[in-house]
Amino acid sequence: MDLEKIIKENQGTIIDVRSFAEFSGGHVSGSINIALNEIPERIEEIKILKMPLVLCCASGNRSGQAQHFLSQQGIECHNGGSWLDVNYYQSQN
Repeated sequence: MDLEKIIKENQGTIIDVRSFAEFSGGHVSGSINIALNEIPERIEEIKILKMPLVLCCASGNRSGQAQHFLSQQGIECHNGGSWLDVNYYQSQN
């Protein structure tokens, strides 16, 4: 599945794994904020979200870590990289 298409067509859930303070400073419309360090304790909540998940952060580093962890839990997810890139794709519809 093409990541751009997933974002443009709103086929999943966008999770921003930055801190709440970073998220408050700007984020993708409709995204939810689950900081990277909160993911293990919120795994049950994450499992009921609309799949696939698109993970984003500031640069793609933390979302990559989140993607690795969630994939190991059997969750369909993609590293969207920077939230600014995800925001750009979303604005293209």
